[in-house]
Amino acid sequence: MSAASGDDIERAGQHAVTASPVVRSLAISGNRIDSRDLFASEREIIIAHGEDSYRLRLTSQNKLILTK
Repeated sequence: MSAASGDDIERAGQHAVTASPVVRSLAISGNRIDSRDLFASEREIIIAHGEDSYRLRLTSQNKLILTK
């Protein structure tokens, strides 16, 4: 298994931010969102928080990793 370089990671984040937006609905129960709804068709999502963007990734071991 090879590790992605920093350039690959940066390009991946840029691609996700500049890609055409996909409109979908999410079921929210109180303050809870099921991760299966978030990752329905992708293994990574970009979260915009103010001026910053964060990547939320679903790993091959089914764990979540959040990076800035």
